[in-house]
Amino acid sequence: MAIAYHRQLDEKTAFAVWKIEESAEELVSRLQLKSGELAYIESLNNGKRNLHWLSTRVLLREMLNTNKYINCEVDEHGKPYLVNFPHQISLSHSFDYAAVMISEDKPVGIDIELVKEKIVRIEDKFLCREELLFIDPAHTIEHLYICWCAKEAIYKLQGKRNVSFKDHIRLHAFPYAPQGRFEASLETDQEFKSFDVNYESFHDYMIGYVAGERGYSSNK
Repeated sequence: MAIAYHRQLDEKTAFAVWKIEESAEELVSRLQLKSGELAYIESLNNGKRNLHWLSTRVLLREMLNTNKYINCEVDEHGKPYLVNFPHQISLSHSFDYAAVMISEDKPVGIDIELVKEKIVRIEDKFLCREELLFIDPAHTIEHLYICWCAKEAIYKLQGKRNVSFKDHIRLHAFPYAPQGRFEASLETDQEFKSFDVNYESFHDYMIGYVAGERGYSSNK
């Protein structure tokens, strides 16, 4: 399968979605993997985990449009980064799709999720009381997934483990729509950052993404 969806946000920033229809062997054949990477793949359970890892790397290769080996590592917090390319990246996957976002000049974060009713069971785990108040009762499931994808995208952009979705990432109230943009912030004892969050529905999935910051100050 080729790229199922591509969006160019500016000259240096884009994201794309890949529909996973290949076998693990087919995906591996499209990559240049070193022994350590092959060993890691073998350590994963056969099935979706394996396919998700491989498909994000195939999509990354497609987006970088290169025949070179792509050295994609993860830092001490688990955030992926490229050793031999200047781009900043974010990776996501859910069921039958993988998503990759890249930028040459700003940090990025993306999340893709299959929309399922079970999210209502955990709404108070990732949203504070003020955020729950603006959820549209006519579109509860979709609205909650927009909020989840937004917080996940910000979490991935900032790249640190000690950030709470509920306590540190705040979403400004916004009405439900299948596609849109709203403001959000990351607030900890050490920093305050604000973002424009974009989101859109894609078949039965929701995509949320963030590129760069609206503003930044430290030591509030």
